[in-house]
Amino acid sequence: MSQDADNAEAETSSVNDALVACLTEIERFVGTSSWGGPPRLFALVRTVDLMKAEPALVGQLAVGSPDSLSSIEQDDFRPGEDLARALAGTAWGEAVDGAAICVERVFLSDQYANEIPDDPDKAATFVAAHPQHQEVRVVAGALRDGSHYGVARLVDHPQDLLGSVNLVPALEAAVLGTLT
Repeated sequence: MSQDADNAEAETSSVNDALVACLTEIERFVGTSSWGGPPRLFALVRTVDLMKAEPALVGQLAVGSPDSLSSIEQDDFRPGEDLARALAGTAWGEAVDGAAICVERVFLSDQYANEIPDDPDKAATFVAAHPQHQEVRVVAGALRDGSHYGVARLVDHPQDLLGSVNLVPALEAAVLGTLT
């Protein structure tokens, strides 16, 4: 087996199916709202543990497997202009098994990288005004065991959901950092 095949197999085997399912569910939930929303933060808890803690939810939640996760939106999350700082200041209690963040961004493909100004404010204005910009919704999540994953949907391709470990490495790392 080649080194690339070994790496691909290791990455595939490290994917947590419950995390992927939960992030996909979050993306679909957020997708029922219009585009352009603020960042949204979610606590992830094992569904069986949530039902034990909140028996009234038993009829409302489905448990596909013992590892199934449920998301709980943190309605009071207001990151302001610095999402990285807001996440760095976030900590979870032991009952929380993981976390996820949903953000929407505008970007340009790599072919325009040399045209983007170095100044962050000018870059944001440039990208937003560029006729070839694309809008993306990303949901990045992580669990206390270190597993992490991201899913993304482009506004121009609403039928396609992209997903991968390290889809958005810095965002996945920032979410993972909230769990330590």
